[in-house]
Amino acid sequence: MIGGDVCTRSCKFCNVKTGRPAPLDPAEPENIANSVKLLGLKHAVITSVDRDDLADLGAAHWVKVIEAVKRENPETTMEVLIPDFQGRQELVQQVIDARPEVISHNLETVRELSDGVRSRAKYDISLQVIRQVSESGIVSKSGIMLGLGETREQILQTMDDLLAVGCKVMTIGQYLQPSEANLEVKEYVTPETFKEYERIGLEKGFRYVESGPLVRSSYHAEKHVR
Repeated sequence: MIGGDVCTRSCKFCNVKTGRPAPLDPAEPENIANSVKLLGLKHAVITSVDRDDLADLGAAHWVKVIEAVKRENPETTMEVLIPDFQGRQELVQQVIDARPEVISHNLETVRELSDGVRSRAKYDISLQVIRQVSESGIVSKSGIMLGLGETREQILQTMDDLLAVGCKVMTIGQYLQPSEANLEVKEYVTPETFKEYERIGLEKGFRYVESGPLVRSSYHAEKHVR
C-alpha cells in the first residue's frame, strides 16, 4: 500500500486510519521497486490510501511507483488497485498512460448500499473510472463484498453494471467486520452461494470471476493479466 498509512476518507467497512496524512515519501517508488525485486515477484499488486489532501490526489506518485517497478522489474506484471481520484478523468488517465497490465477499482458493494458503506465515493463515479480503464484496452477489474445487507437481485444488477462499462474481472468476497467501529456483518454467505455467483458471472460474460468467502481483490491476481 503506497501513499502512507493514513487515509483521507473514512469508509465504514475499512480499518485503515483516517486523518491528515504525512507528506508523500519521495523514496517510496524506488523502495517499492526494490522490494518487488528482492521478493522475486512475477506479479505485483499495489494499492493506496486516498490522498484527497493533494492537488493531484496522488496521481503523479502512482505514476512514479508504476514506472519504477517497471524499470527495475521488466519481467514483472502489475495490477494497481486505485482510488476514484474524485472522478477526475485526467488523473485516471495518468495512471492508464503508465500502462500497468491490470487496473482495478472496487465498487465494494451494490448501488443501494454504496452511500452508507463508502465515504465520499459515488457508485456512478466508480463505474466511470472502470469504463475509462476498459476503453483504454487495459484489463479492468472490480470487486464487491457480501454480507452487508445486499439482495441477490442487487448483486446481479451490479454484475450487469460492471459488464456495461467493460469490466473483465470481478471478485466477490465475504465482508468481515475489522473492528467494533465498523459496520456489522448482516449475513455470512455460504460457499455454495458464492460458487453460484461465480457461475452466473461467467455466464453473463466476465472473463474471470473469483467468488468465495475468503476472496479478496488480489486473489489469483496473476491469472487476470491474460
